[in-house]
Amino acid sequence: MCGIVGKIYFGRHGKVPLAKEKSWINSALEKIGHRGPDDSGYVFSHECWLGSARLSIIDLSPAGHQPMQNDDKSVSLVLNGEIYNYLELGDKLRDKYRFRSNTDTEVVLRLYEEYGVDCLRYLRGMFAFAIWDSRKQILFLARDRIGQKPLKYFYNDKFLIFASELKAFIGHPGVPKEIDWQAVDQFLTYQYVPSPGTGFKNIRKLPPAHYMIVRPDGTVSVRKYWDLDFSKKKNCSEKEWMTGVENKLNESIKLRLRSDVPLGFHLSGGVDSGLITALAAKQLNHPIDTFSIGFDEKEYDELPYSRLVAEKYNTNHHEFVVKPDIIHLLPELAYQYEEPFADPSILPTWYLMKETKKHVTVALNGDGGDENFAGYMRYKYSYLINGVKFIPIKSILGRIFKNINKTVHLRKINRFMWLLNATKNRQAEVYDDLMSILDSPERRMLYSDIFNKYLITHSSSSFLKLLLSNVERYDDVLDKLLYADLHSYLPEYLMVKIDISSMAHSLEARSPFLDHEFMELEAKMPANLKVRNFQTKYILRKIARKYLPKECVDRKKQGFIPPLDIWFRGELVSYLETELSDRKFLSYNIFKPERLRKMIKEHRDCVADNSYALFTILMLKHWLETWFENLIQND
Repeated sequence: MCGIVGKIYFGRHGKVPLAKEKSWINSALEKIGHRGPDDSGYVFSHECWLGSARLSIIDLSPAGHQPMQNDDKSVSLVLNGEIYNYLELGDKLRDKYRFRSNTDTEVVLRLYEEYGVDCLRYLRGMFAFAIWDSRKQILFLARDRIGQKPLKYFYNDKFLIFASELKAFIGHPGVPKEIDWQAVDQFLTYQYVPSPGTGFKNIRKLPPAHYMIVRPDGTVSVRKYWDLDFSKKKNCSEKEWMTGVENKLNESIKLRLRSDVPLGFHLSGGVDSGLITALAAKQLNHPIDTFSIGFDEKEYDELPYSRLVAEKYNTNHHEFVVKPDIIHLLPELAYQYEEPFADPSILPTWYLMKETKKHVTVALNGDGGDENFAGYMRYKYSYLINGVKFIPIKSILGRIFKNINKTVHLRKINRFMWLLNATKNRQAEVYDDLMSILDSPERRMLYSDIFNKYLITHSSSSFLKLLLSNVERYDDVLDKLLYADLHSYLPEYLMVKIDISSMAHSLEARSPFLDHEFMELEAKMPANLKVRNFQTKYILRKIARKYLPKECVDRKKQGFIPPLDIWFRGELVSYLETELSDRKFLSYNIFKPERLRKMIKEHRDCVADNSYALFTILMLKHWLETWFENLIQND
């Protein structure tokens, strides 16, 4: 696990000015040093250089130093991530190549020598890497299939520069620091900026399952190398599916238990993390370490359930309780996440990673269970959508529901309205509204006249609508929604949260449910084995009942979210009012001040639950404050 950085010069600028770059390279590596505190280094090769900050996980010896080069030094590599099947791949290559280490990094290096760009087909893991091939004169950049590891870049006619985090190069001469206002609108819609955007104009991120080829003549090409296909279903009995899923999950866990440093498990008390913990405990012959986090507010606290699993498997269990100290934490989060980002669960996740690192360097989690097996509430309604062509009382119900007590969380209202409105020809539009923290009419009312005018002249099609339009070939609505989430919510929201919060504390997070071979198997599963009789994760729950306490399997899904609604009505309401009425913040002319005041008052008076929207705006304020020193008014 590492942080990586590099640069290639174009054309007449092709010779790297060694002395000039050295001090800047050291500064860049220092800025991403939290991703790799154990070792660092860089290598120059004519028009290109590569750098790495290493977190040692496999082969802790100096032989694992990066950048790593082949025998004649014509190929140089920096790798961020883990290749879980490196032992099996290495065994197939050792007859032809002389290995100098036991690292997965060297396996990738040798695979590239053997197969070139096609080496991606063999890799089973999470990764972002860069390879400079001086013979072919190409820089080869790639990102893993699911988007667990980040890769960001900027280029102009003189050079291309890249890194695991854009903070490594944002201050580099020639790299502009400008706000991408369309990305700000996307952020206020989804709480994240979809790939390839970052919130910074002309700074991009390589999308998941893509690679990039860069040549010294300035040619830059980006290609997709993998995708999930839900169209080819496997005809097996329910019992056969249970056996197949359990076997493949055990295999995925076994690969992720490979580590030369202490390893533990994040345990929420739900089905996904509980099952990973249970199956891993059975594979290992020693007590495992588990880590859980909770809240003083009992309705949000999952510690009693995680405790049940820990007791069942006699783990060395560690519990932590989150306090609402976001006043001091949010500026740090704005810097570390570097893009506009507002998943509220970053708060408990940050503390969980911080405390976990005190005990281990690697932690397995249950991420991806909901996306593979349709675990969210929105999936429950998928089978009803096609049948909802016309319901005589639909419009009446809609009007009634809009006017009921608005202390009901807005997302619950949206789910019901989604069901009422989601006729087949409107699925994409309504799903986009459902997944929006602020839908289009809400944003237009909230935005200033200046910002609204700007967006009219710089409009772009909806990110989610475009995704769903690409899967019209799928007959089942559930497959469409899973495909959309696996290309949006999962990589852009959940994976960003986990990567940044873990690596900020030099902790590696591994997700067995996100093994691409496991996901390819689940894509072949009929939808009625994922959602049945209005129950989500049907087949996974049946497997989990063999290993987990009944209370953990059958309880209502809670989600890893903090009690923002309570905090923003209590001890943090004054802080919220002060922050969102800040003169410098308002001078960006994004929002109407009176609308912000109204949102805060509605929430404080329990007229509506605006906690998610307010948190999103609050994170935007801190992002602007952290990354942009001078106010830039929209005009």
